[in-house]
Amino acid sequence: MKKALVLLLFITTISSFAQKKAVNNDDPTKFMNTITADKLKTRLYIVASDEMEGRDTGSKGQKKAGNYLISQYKKSKISSPKGATNYYQPVPAAYLNAKRNENLPDSENIWAYIEGSEKPEEVLIISAHYDHVGVKNGEVYNGADDDGSGTVAVLQIAEAFQKAKKEGHGPKRSILFLHVTGEEHGLHGSRFYSENPLFPIANTVADINIDMIGRRDVEHADTNNYVYVIGADRLSSDLHNITVAQNNKYTHLDLDFKFNDPKDPNHFYERSDHYNFAKNGIPAVFLFNGVHADYHQKSDEPDKIEYDALAKRAQLAFVIAWDLANRSERIIVDKAIQ
Repeated sequence: MKKALVLLLFITTISSFAQKKAVNNDDPTKFMNTITADKLKTRLYIVASDEMEGRDTGSKGQKKAGNYLISQYKKSKISSPKGATNYYQPVPAAYLNAKRNENLPDSENIWAYIEGSEKPEEVLIISAHYDHVGVKNGEVYNGADDDGSGTVAVLQIAEAFQKAKKEGHGPKRSILFLHVTGEEHGLHGSRFYSENPLFPIANTVADINIDMIGRRDVEHADTNNYVYVIGADRLSSDLHNITVAQNNKYTHLDLDFKFNDPKDPNHFYERSDHYNFAKNGIPAVFLFNGVHADYHQKSDEPDKIEYDALAKRAQLAFVIAWDLANRSERIIVDKAIQ
């Protein structure tokens, strides 16, 4: 009788542990919470410092910023992508200047990678541009919000996934963390990747693009607990539904779809790097805080960033990515390219 009772207790304990492990594997909260305002602030004060000289495409300052990003990926033991020789995707000057010659030098996309455990051939891209507009009339335009905020968010999201992997909860699908160049000159870096993909376009399940998530606009003067969501429903009903569901469950931001209207005169859907994926049939969602008075001004500085908002929006991107990377089936494209 005693042996039977001990065996029953042992089986119950093992079953409870297995259930807890299964729950933890489905719940990103622990890893989401590693994305903090303090960590983002530390990184952004480096990426958007005068030392980076405004990160103009191909400039010495942009290359310094790229070196910094790579150093952080190496520190976190996040590798360069499988099939690549290093963390760089070179983008030649001839390509950057082909559409309109601005005499841009050679530049680079920066990429890092976590391989999927079950469906490694399927790839999720999380993107942000790390360039800005450089130095004008001797003044450094640091681009803290545009797009220093997205740059450090991608880095922090990668580290959250890497922590999950170390604890046995790595993503089922592979994730490519892509810092693109040349956005300010015409979305060049993302266009180059879409035309020269490391992983087949057909195997790319979605793009989460993060461009300006550290401030608020005049439409939301009384709160920063919002984010504009653009493009999620243009190609895939699944992507829209996942974005809404993950926010409702974890981050509780006010999702503003104003700029998602195809008739919106700003046409933000076509104005950031996700568009080069979407026009190739890859579902994409663009997270954005809207335009403010410091947009493309020398006053876009890191001391004006609202780091609580930056953290929460980065957390939303993370939990969307968590779902996309771990769901049993990849999301379906059920709408025509617009």
